[in-house]
Amino acid sequence: MNHTESKILRLEEAITTIGDWQRAGQKVVFTNGCFDIVHLGHIDYLEKARALGDRLILGLNTDASVSRLKGPLRPVVNEYARARLMAALSFVDAVILFDDPTPSQLIEAIKPDILVKGDDYTVENIAGADFVLNNGGEVKTIALVQGYSTSSLIEKIKQGYN
Repeated sequence: MNHTESKILRLEEAITTIGDWQRAGQKVVFTNGCFDIVHLGHIDYLEKARALGDRLILGLNTDASVSRLKGPLRPVVNEYARARLMAALSFVDAVILFDDPTPSQLIEAIKPDILVKGDDYTVENIAGADFVLNNGGEVKTIALVQGYSTSSLIEKIKQGYN
C-alpha cells in the first residue's frame, strides 16, 4: 500500500484513528463533498478547512452517491481515483468514502470537533450540524472562491472551451 492509499480509511479505522488524535489533544475538522474534477476552489476550501484545526478528515461521496446527487453522467472521475487525489493533498489527513444521502451518520460516528462547509450553506442546513453543536463542537462556513465549480468546468468542456 502506498502513502495515499494509507490515508483512505474504512469507518472502523477512522473512528480509532480520530479518537487517538482527539485524546492527544488535536482538533479534528471534518468536511465532505464529491470532489469530482479537482479545481482551485476545492484546494482553497480544503486548505482553509485544515487551518481551523490540527487534522482534516474528508468524507467523500461514493460514485453511486454522486450519481444520485448530480445525475447519471456523474461522477466524471471514479471514487478510487478521487479518493487517491484527495489523500495526496498534504492538508488532508484522512479520506472516508460514504454512500448515504448526507454525511450525518458518518459525522455521528467519527465525532469531529469542527464541521465545515462552504458559505453556500448556512449552519442551519448543514447535515450533522446539530449533532456537532450538541456535542460541544463548532460548525463553520468558509468563503468559496468565485468562478470555480465542477459543473461549470464540465459545461465549458462540453461547449468546446479552450
